[in-house]
Amino acid sequence: MKCPICKKDTADVYKPFCSKRCADVDLGKWLNGSYAVASEPGDSNEEAELEAALRLETRH
Repeated sequence: MKCPICKKDTADVYKPFCSKRCADVDLGKWLNGSYAVASEPGDSNEEAELEAALRLETRH
């Protein structure tokens, strides 16, 4: 198996990466929004309910 970041062979301790550096690069891509998970268009009511729930949580 090859590292998805640099294409070197993976290391068992960091699988599926070859090193901590490549694992951290991948995590950084998730955190800054470079990666995204596709989803179905949501129900607008569902979205409004989620936003309302989040507003309630920030008040407590």
